[in-house]
This record gives sequence, structure tokens and C-alpha cells, in this order.
Amino acid sequence: MADYRGLRKTFFSLFSLLIPLICFALYLSFHKVELNLFLYLLLAIIHQQAMLFYNSLLKIFETKGTASGFGVALGYVGSAIALILFAPRLSPPTAFIWIAFIFLLLSLPSLIYLTEPKERQSISIREVLKDKNFLLTMASMLLLMELANTMIAMMGVYLREVYGLKEGEIYRTIGLSALGGVLGGLLWGRLTDRLSANRLFPLGFFLWSSFLILLSLTPRSMILLLGLFAGLSLSHLWTTSRVLLIERFTRGDIALRFSFYSLSERIASSLGLFSWSLLLYLTSGNYRLSALLMLVFPILGFIIYKLSNRRL
Repeated sequence: MADYRGLRKTFFSLFSLLIPLICFALYLSFHKVELNLFLYLLLAIIHQQAMLFYNSLLKIFETKGTASGFGVALGYVGSAIALILFAPRLSPPTAFIWIAFIFLLLSLPSLIYLTEPKERQSISIREVLKDKNFLLTMASMLLLMELANTMIAMMGVYLREVYGLKEGEIYRTIGLSALGGVLGGLLWGRLTDRLSANRLFPLGFFLWSSFLILLSLTPRSMILLLGLFAGLSLSHLWTTSRVLLIERFTRGDIALRFSFYSLSERIASSLGLFSWSLLLYLTSGNYRLSALLMLVFPILGFIIYKLSNRRL
């Protein structure tokens, strides 16, 4: 509907405005457990829809790499500020009020100034499913997203179990990862505009393979540098993958294509955790070895990506 009627900005605005409303409802319903759980699940769905249409609006920028990278960098700045300033001082249900207010305040510029991509098109999901180049590319992205989402979810546990880091040290390591994300977003964004996402995206398979190897070898004294490298790898994936999707596949079906991108992210967030849990079980809880065995994902992703390029 968004692509056919040109409503990408409209849906982005609608879902973005619903987010602070649901946050406020979470504040009011905090002590009603069942209702609170339902609203939290609803918030996750609505936020995901807002992100889908946010990504589709990247189409309007001439320098898509810079815009994508700048967005990634600001996302890491926001994460760092939230972890350092807000997380230690706020607790539910009051936190929901602050989140609602800050989200609404920061969303206003995009709601006011961003415009609707001009392309409109009759949409056929069946035709997209017949596009083997697109499906292979999404599969290769999914394999990298599995690593990214697993690292985001489990890095704190890994640092505690393998390196014996305390809570403050874990925050510092993850904070440096956020700094790497900021620097990486700006760097990869500029390089994407100069070289094209099609040429820069494959570097991600090398970055993630290197990260997994280093993760198994890095001594405790060098863990902060590894956090910086992790941020660079994460920002490369999020910056280049969105632009690659626009460069190679989108015309008037921007939102539809990004719905597959969004679906891949959601699948990856679950499948990655399941895969690492299975590897931990098979290695009798050996965190280093199980992380190293995740190398199969970037290797397989690279092979699939090369197959998608052959079909062009």
C-alpha cells in the first residue's frame, strides 16, 4: 500500500507518533502485568514498522551513503548517551515517560522536513519472490545480521564469562564499541558514496571473519581495542546494506523490499542466538570455541553473495 499509493512518509509518521503514546500507556499500565506485556509487544511491532519506513525514506537523498552512515552514527551516539546518562538513573515505570518525551522530541525534525520518495508502482510480492538475485543477496545479509544481533545481545555475557570483566568494565568496552560505530558510520558512509555499496558491502564478510578470529585470540589487555573494531564492523553492515538494497533492487517498490530487509533482521536476531546456544551446547560451554565456529556464517554469506553477483 505504501509503495502503490506513495504513503511511505505517512506510515513513517503514523508509527513514529504511536511509539510515545504506547510508552505513555506502558507507564500507566505498569502494575498490570498482562496488559503491560501486551503493550510492550505492541511497541516492538510498531517500532519495527517505523524503522521499515524510515529505511525506505533513504531513497530521497542524493548522497545515500553519507545519509545512511550519519544515521548509524547518531544511533550509536544515542545508545551511548542512553547507557551512560539515563540507564543508571531511570527505572520503570518513570523511564517510560522520559523515553516517550525524548523520542517524540527527536522525531519531530524528520516528521516535519523529510519528503516522500516520488516513485510509485504496482506491487507484486510474487514477483519479488521470483527475483533470485534479491533473495540471494538478502540471504547473505541475513547471515551477517545473525552475527551482528548475536554480538549485540550476548557480548556482555561473553566478556563476563571469558574475561571475567566486572559491570563497569563491560560498560566501558561496549561504550568503546559505540564510539567505533560512530566513527565507522561516518567513514563507511563517505566511502559508500565514493565507491558504491556494491563494491564496499563485501568487505563486511572479511571484517566479521576477522572479528571472530580476534575474539578467540585477544588477551584481556587488548579487549578495548576489540570493542572499537566491533563497532566498526557493526556500522559497516548497517550503513552499506541499506544503500546496497536501494542501488541494486529498488525502483518504486522501496517499502516492500525493505520489508524483506526488516524480516531478515528479525529472523537473524532469533536464529543467531539459537545457533550460538547450540554451538555452546556442542562445545560443552566453551565460549571462545563456539564464537570461533560462528565463522561459518560470514564464509557461507560470502559464497551466497558471490552467487547473487554472478546472476546479474
